[in-house]
Amino acid sequence: MLMSKEQLTSLVLTILHTIAPEADLDHLNPDISYRDQFAFDSVDYLQFVMALEEALHLTIVESDYPQLSTLHGCVAYLTIKLAP
Repeated sequence: MLMSKEQLTSLVLTILHTIAPEADLDHLNPDISYRDQFAFDSVDYLQFVMALEEALHLTIVESDYPQLSTLHGCVAYLTIKLAP
C-alpha cells in the first residue's frame, strides 16, 4: 500500500487520538516521544503498534518498536516499510 508522508502522518495521528483521546495532538512535537508528551504507557504503545499493523496490513517486529516512538520516526519507518 503506497501512502504519502502526509497520509501516513494523518493515519498515525488518528490512531494516537483513538488510543489517547486526552492528548493534545495539535501541539505534538514530532521529534519527542509520545510517552514524554502525554500519558502513553506500554499498554497504549502496544495497542498503537497493533492498530498500525491492522490499518496498514503489515507486521512490525518488536525490535522495530522504538522507531515508532515519535511522529517523525514512525512516519519515516512506515514510509520505508511500505515502499514497493
